[in-house]
Amino acid sequence: MRLARETDYASVVELYAEFGGVVPGISGEEGLAQWRTLLAHPGTSVIVAVDESKKATVAEQESDQTCAPICSIVTLHVLPNMTYLGRPYALIENVITSQRYRGQGLGRQVMERAIDMAWQAGAYKIMLLTGKGRKDGGAKGFYESLGFSDEDKYGMTLRKLPARK
Repeated sequence: MRLARETDYASVVELYAEFGGVVPGISGEEGLAQWRTLLAHPGTSVIVAVDESKKATVAEQESDQTCAPICSIVTLHVLPNMTYLGRPYALIENVITSQRYRGQGLGRQVMERAIDMAWQAGAYKIMLLTGKGRKDGGAKGFYESLGFSDEDKYGMTLRKLPARK
């Protein structure tokens, strides 16, 4: 488990694609530019679990570095705040574990790392949203097992989706 690198881009795009048509994504040069922006954003950390057993050189990607497939990923944003004595708050987004690697504890590992990083940054709370669409409750039980609760707040969203091309 480690922080994501620019060279993880292709593997991350593959992992995001497992969402299918549910989540609109970007790829190619536009996606790479956005990936670089995300990684460089102050207060943002992208934590990944990798399959070291499948580590391979990425010479075909014109790089002298090595990479391994990304199995699980989480994005943590730690944001400045004026309340709670100026302590920041954290937002967790885009939690994904590849279908091939589910049930191995990798999602829990990246989430626990993100939670630890948020607390180390002084966050007074960590927020996340999870979908309601699945009949089995989606990942709600998973997040509850990590200590998250929906008892004291309502999670709401307002979306402006990109225009169809």
